[in-house]
Amino acid sequence: MNKSVVLFSGGMDSYTLLMDLHLRGREVYAISFDYGQQHSKELTYAVAACEQNDIPHKIIDISECGLILTSALTGGGDSIVVPNRNMIMLSMACGYAISIGATEVLFGSNASDHAVFPDCRPSFIEKLNLALEHGNNEKITVEAPYSRMSKRDIAAEGKNMGLDYTKTWTCYRGGEAACGECESCKARKLALDIRD
Repeated sequence: MNKSVVLFSGGMDSYTLLMDLHLRGREVYAISFDYGQQHSKELTYAVAACEQNDIPHKIIDISECGLILTSALTGGGDSIVVPNRNMIMLSMACGYAISIGATEVLFGSNASDHAVFPDCRPSFIEKLNLALEHGNNEKITVEAPYSRMSKRDIAAEGKNMGLDYTKTWTCYRGGEAACGECESCKARKLALDIRD
């Protein structure tokens, strides 16, 4: 059976992806990153989800990146875009995957991300895979299975799997409770407002 590495933030998209693979019996390994994000509470949710499901999990501390990556998420700017964030994390995740004999790295990018985050777009993934092909002796690919789906579609998939999204964290602010006002909270609320 092929091993898979999932870039797992602790949010609803990556949680859905991780659990989908896990529930289908895939050999899956989760990797999360502390990049100095103000909403690092998401990592607590990532740890809990992996522990509850006996999924091997690594948290990599790259928090010093927060000193040089200007973004509202790291306390150093107005934009929620962290420059090159996915490139940095996916590159490290691919190195980890190769080290454990995995053949793919998956992440929960979705169609709703494309307008704001350049490193969530299908064109980025395509070019990244080309670079990986030329930069490694081992075969490794990056996949974003939800890249053509909306957050609402992903939530519907999770609902069909019986997932409990209270076990995820989405808010981009660093409070004890979700603010309900940031763009991430609004997108989550809209996605989870699913009618039968």
